[in-house]
Amino acid sequence: MQVERRRLLGGAAGLFAANLLGLRPARSEPGTGPLELFVAAQAPTTPTGLTLAPDGRMFLFMPRFDERTIFTAGEVFPDGRVVPYPSETANNPDPAKAGERLFHVPNGVVDRQGRLWLLDAGLMASSGEPVPGAAKLVCIDPATNATTRTIPLQDVVTKTSSLNDLRVDARPGREVAYITDQGQDGAGALIAVDLASGRALRRLSGHASTRSVEGTLKIVEGRVLLKRKANGTTSPIQGGANGLALSPDGTRLYYTPLISRRLYAVETAALLDPARDDAAVAETVRDLGEKGLTGGLAADSRDRVYLSLQEFDAIGRRDPDGRIEVIARDPNLVWPDTFWITADGWLYLTAAQANRRPEHNGGVDRQQPPYAIFRMRIDAGPA
Repeated sequence: MQVERRRLLGGAAGLFAANLLGLRPARSEPGTGPLELFVAAQAPTTPTGLTLAPDGRMFLFMPRFDERTIFTAGEVFPDGRVVPYPSETANNPDPAKAGERLFHVPNGVVDRQGRLWLLDAGLMASSGEPVPGAAKLVCIDPATNATTRTIPLQDVVTKTSSLNDLRVDARPGREVAYITDQGQDGAGALIAVDLASGRALRRLSGHASTRSVEGTLKIVEGRVLLKRKANGTTSPIQGGANGLALSPDGTRLYYTPLISRRLYAVETAALLDPARDDAAVAETVRDLGEKGLTGGLAADSRDRVYLSLQEFDAIGRRDPDGRIEVIARDPNLVWPDTFWITADGWLYLTAAQANRRPEHNGGVDRQQPPYAIFRMRIDAGPA
């Protein structure tokens, strides 16, 4: 009953918010339901990540890009309120309690056992060295809102790390997680974590498949995406390994740099094997070709990869045979980012408005809360 109540309320709130934001009907393709506004989230700042628990609770993640980020992990309520999660205290960064507090959470996922895993990059701003001991995975039991485990990532981050995306495979016989590090200098990496032992391995650091592609032009809302200072000077955006998706059988990890048009896949067995060096891991990397400029990725149970097409305010989908189609688009889908697929076949995603942040607009914050969270029906469940 709780699930139905939350979703019915969410739908009603979405209709109200659609009127509030002046949203027009979105376009979707045959074989999918229409793209609809689920809720207008009153997040304090850029919501890059989201995940849903089996009971319908929604969690939203806002990286601590600057001091305006008053909390980095929150729970979304049907009326659009976003409150600190698991508590306000937990969201108060304190270098003296680096292993206990949340600093910079770009993403989190609920695994098949119903546990909520938060990825903490350990940053106090969009750049700078991670706070010692603050980079970590945090496991929370949503039933009690209590932290049950913390896995340090200090040994696999660098002075220029910027951990970004997370996938957890908790099927029987597996307890593993995969993380992207997009790197503040564009030199990215993948991180594989054995959740049972806590062992973490940094993989493909600086490899062509994890590295920002120099000279790539990214246009969002009709404007070239650059770092723009108040004095008029500009510099290019760099972003290494960013989006992640896991194949249905868990044997392949799909990934892409933020500033790259190509999609890659790597064998998870190679990532997890401490006996294999990076050269051996690189031998299992496959270049799957162009897919547009994207942020978040997701895979469904039919091994189709969903693409957040940020240049087109759209959602794309890549079939296993390599065919790509645009399945929905909407002018209000500004900087589509993280996807989440539920067991009953709903695809959720955030419109993060990251291109409107001050660092891209001469110090002027052009973000327009509330932040839209969309959803659409798809004919498959999660991978």
